[in-house]
Amino acid sequence: MLIETAIAQFIETLRRSGRASPATISAYGHDLLAWSRFSQQRGQTEIAQIDRSSLRAYLMAERSRGVAIRSLHRHFAALRALYRHLQHDAPELRNPVQGLAMPRVEQRLPDWLTVDQAHMLMQPAATPKAAETPQDFTSLRDQLILELLYSSALRVSELAGLNLGDLDRHGGTVRVLGKGHKERIVPVGQPAWAALRAYLALRPAGEEMALFVNLRGQRLGVRSIQMRVKKLGETRLGQPLHPHTLRHSAASHLLQSSGDLRAVQEYLGHAGIGTTAIYTHMDYQQLARVYDQAHPRARRGDQDTKHFEGKI
Repeated sequence: MLIETAIAQFIETLRRSGRASPATISAYGHDLLAWSRFSQQRGQTEIAQIDRSSLRAYLMAERSRGVAIRSLHRHFAALRALYRHLQHDAPELRNPVQGLAMPRVEQRLPDWLTVDQAHMLMQPAATPKAAETPQDFTSLRDQLILELLYSSALRVSELAGLNLGDLDRHGGTVRVLGKGHKERIVPVGQPAWAALRAYLALRPAGEEMALFVNLRGQRLGVRSIQMRVKKLGETRLGQPLHPHTLRHSAASHLLQSSGDLRAVQEYLGHAGIGTTAIYTHMDYQQLARVYDQAHPRARRGDQDTKHFEGKI
């Protein structure tokens, strides 16, 4: 089978299955086509021609042109998924991905806000009074965006996908469709409900069931929400802000207050506890910073260090 044919069939199967998000499908397609072009340049056009050394050569070539290790792991995941698909129909097919070692990825801690920064962000510059201008509508909508991202620790894609019927005001919760089409129910704080009531009073009427809409009554997309949150961060905190920072901040603040890692796992919709455990490392970093700044026995700077040089 031609490599290009195998890739096309695999991507189409992913689309039909509904098991992968559009972003994952797009990333896999992009990475696999790059591998296909590399293989063709080496005279390898058939799947049967690919062996482990071929894949290793491709990954090394990508690394040599500056591709980050984290991105290489994504390329590797795409190849692994492709061969898993191929072996489903042809179990006898050699799988060169098996046994291929990859360098470890350094774990990056996510950006997050302090509680004081989060509080400052949630304070609107001015509260719109009743109801007339487009600026009032936009301001109330953007306030609700911030409240829900932080109150319910939503991914930006989850927020953009919310419909009016997903909010249960009686139960104080919101129904979210997360990664892998997994549904979860998460709590919504009182300030978010207040922001919702104010926003709905100005929301354009129409058939669109989306919670967040623009002035024309059309669903607000992920990119538009990202741009609004970035601007709000610059205006209220003096720094650009990404929606995911609010999700990380909410999780960290909840963990600091409760110490319940399992509850935070459910709150975020993580499939495994290992993904949630990164927030324990974040707490340790905060502790180290506070210790260095405030504890009498903490490091006191270069002067004190020099004073003890040669005495230990």
